[in-house]
Amino acid sequence: MAEVADGTLVDGRYRIQRRIGSGGMADVYCAEDSQLGRQVAIKLLHRRFARDREFVERFRREASAAAGLQHPNVVSVYDRGEYDGTYYIAMEYLPGKTLKEVIREEAPLDQLRAIDYAIQILEAAAFAHRRGIIHRDFKPHNVMVGPDGRLKVTDFGIARAGASEMTETGSIMGTAQYLSPEQAQGQRVGAQSDLYSIGVILYEMLTGRVPFTGDSAVSIALKHVGEQPPRMTEFRRDIHPRLEQAVGRALLKEPAQRYASADEFAGALKETRRAIVAGDNGSGGTSTWVPPAHDDDGDPRGARWPWVVLVLLLLALVAAAAIWQPWNTSTNKQTVPNVVGSTSKHATEVLRKAGFDVKTHQAASEEKKGHVIGQDPAAGERVEEGSTINLTVSGGPPDVLVPSVSGFSEQQAVQQLNASGFKVTNDTTPSTTVKKGLAVRTSPKEGTSAPRGSRVRLFISSGPPPVAVPSVIGQAKADARAQLEAAGFSVSVDQAFSDSAPKNEVISQSPAAGTEVPKGSQVTITVSKGPQQVQVPDVVGMDVKAARAALRDKGFKVKTVKQPTVGGDNTVQSQTPDAGSKQDKGSEVTITVASPDNGGGGTQGAPQSNGSTPPPPGAVP
Repeated sequence: MAEVADGTLVDGRYRIQRRIGSGGMADVYCAEDSQLGRQVAIKLLHRRFARDREFVERFRREASAAAGLQHPNVVSVYDRGEYDGTYYIAMEYLPGKTLKEVIREEAPLDQLRAIDYAIQILEAAAFAHRRGIIHRDFKPHNVMVGPDGRLKVTDFGIARAGASEMTETGSIMGTAQYLSPEQAQGQRVGAQSDLYSIGVILYEMLTGRVPFTGDSAVSIALKHVGEQPPRMTEFRRDIHPRLEQAVGRALLKEPAQRYASADEFAGALKETRRAIVAGDNGSGGTSTWVPPAHDDDGDPRGARWPWVVLVLLLLALVAAAAIWQPWNTSTNKQTVPNVVGSTSKHATEVLRKAGFDVKTHQAASEEKKGHVIGQDPAAGERVEEGSTINLTVSGGPPDVLVPSVSGFSEQQAVQQLNASGFKVTNDTTPSTTVKKGLAVRTSPKEGTSAPRGSRVRLFISSGPPPVAVPSVIGQAKADARAQLEAAGFSVSVDQAFSDSAPKNEVISQSPAAGTEVPKGSQVTITVSKGPQQVQVPDVVGMDVKAARAALRDKGFKVKTVKQPTVGGDNTVQSQTPDAGSKQDKGSEVTITVASPDNGGGGTQGAPQSNGSTPPPPGAVP
């Protein structure tokens, strides 16, 4: 169709601003939604597709399906309708570049960046696959890269709509480099076909080239079917072995040998990312990259020529079917019921009652085990009665490897485990080798498989294990310090006066003996400074009671010596040691007290003298 002029109002609502892209099936314009005042992208189908009723019906149905894919990595579809004899889809407008433009300008990309981009694409694919939608046209041209590094996949459903686009040279030329082998052979495709195409995109991001090139779509398709892709290490020596292994598995020829689901592919890439970040060079791993096949009898045409005939024949049959189909109205076709979300048993019963054969296969999924997560053909398609409907049934969450987080901070360890799909329960454990606050181990242990979404117990170091503090009270300071340090403690020393302990003897400790504390903790010992010396107060002339009180108040013991004295009044006559001298607290002070004379005179314990001679013994006074 002719280009739509700027300013044109599409369907009375969307004002065209400029054309931003063109492809084999449609042109894309930036437009303003006059009702909501926002920018949108309008995709207008070429009129030659608008004349194909079955194509239009599929376009409408798949546009509706794409509108239901509300996911951070999927371009949102807002509206669809008719305009000027053709059909349009209004979708989210995304500033930025296509992934193809990023590859052209910057490839080869850093390994971690390429892994991050691939995981985002796989998350979009997984979301669609769980809802029974197969993209069928994954390529970097259909992936937008936002300024913040967020990727969004476009054209969900539209690529699926076109059996007829196989006859359009421009269309197949644009996608042949990303076709899966089964697509190239005209076979029915499923989720694994999308994974093959995403594997090609990752290969291109990492090496700057696609695995297969050729002069025509047919020659490229032949290589997808019959040749092995070159190893990425031929173009880039720093490719991590696990990353090459992951891409190699996605590019296996047999769909059943590839990853069972987009979630499993993403899980392998997350584990690879962890290995790269951890510095694991992957030398212990085993590559699953398939070695190049050998041609029969050394003839380079031996293995290729039959495939050439096969692919040409298939293309001819597709073209013939497209020409014959408008006049063929006698085929008995039935509409495929929607069974996604049902149990496998119920879905099988519904489909068989509708006249279809059923084939099921299991795939790991976050959805409930035993429930249908995908069907091919999709719900709403009209296919011949008796056709086989392939059901993908959830086998429960896929098993993924528990990553190594030893030595990570608690926050980093939780983030790494969450990124691998696990829930986390935190616990603490003592460790003499891992610093407090860092991850020690997990249960299940690293490297073992566990279901995605299951709970992993994370052990964080609480530091060295607790040790009982030995008793050092009564020991000399040097001996106590040596014993504590030998037990793994640091030692702090305080000093205090003690009336009972000699100088440098331990009189107390903290923590107390027997207390369990982490090894390396500090133990404080208090060491005796000996008795405290205090100044002896002057009590001479004081009443005996007052003198005793004053001395005892200073911490001295008191010894009293009475000296009978004529006119004695119980006052202190002298003291030893002298007043003002410093003595050990608790030592003894002797005071001499003048006590009243009872008539005997003299000093205490001796006869008092009165100046007369006593009578001789036996004499009568």
